[in-house]
Amino acid sequence: MVVLNKIYTKTGDAGETALGNGVRVAKHSRRVNAYGTVDETNATVGLARQHATATMDAQLAMIQNDLFDLGADLCRPDMEKDADAEYPPLRIAANQVARLESEIDSMNAALEPLRSFILPGGSPLAAQLHLCRTVSRRAERLTVELAGVESVNPDAVKYLNRLSDWFFVASRVANNDGKDDVLWVPGANR
Repeated sequence: MVVLNKIYTKTGDAGETALGNGVRVAKHSRRVNAYGTVDETNATVGLARQHATATMDAQLAMIQNDLFDLGADLCRPDMEKDADAEYPPLRIAANQVARLESEIDSMNAALEPLRSFILPGGSPLAAQLHLCRTVSRRAERLTVELAGVESVNPDAVKYLNRLSDWFFVASRVANNDGKDDVLWVPGANR
């Protein structure tokens, strides 16, 4: 169990932080950038929940919990040493990715196919979900960049990829099942 009785420790004052395995790294390291942006995504989800209906709020609550799992996964390098760890490290699992896919399919079934790209906006919830989408895409890019040089759980990358798709489809649902989507008109202001 986590116990936080002192919030500041001063251990990061020199620009370093501890990963989940205790190793200290620069606060601007690829790994810290990846899980820090996952945390930023989680904060945007918290804002979206302020506008969500009961069903979508419950789904977003699950996503927020998953994002903490993902942060825990990314802050613990050396997956090869998981079996030797004092306790099993938390890793994103394939069933979390599958749940997102199932929810995407369910939401998308009620939507008309797109015939144009859509602009971020419409209802307050849809606009917020588009922000969630773009921040989660940045988290994905940073995680993929990290995976190019260090060990990363492949399901973590898959989760982030599906998550941005989830936010996109959910934004359409939030726009009256796509009826209130704001369509892009190429070259409209030339």
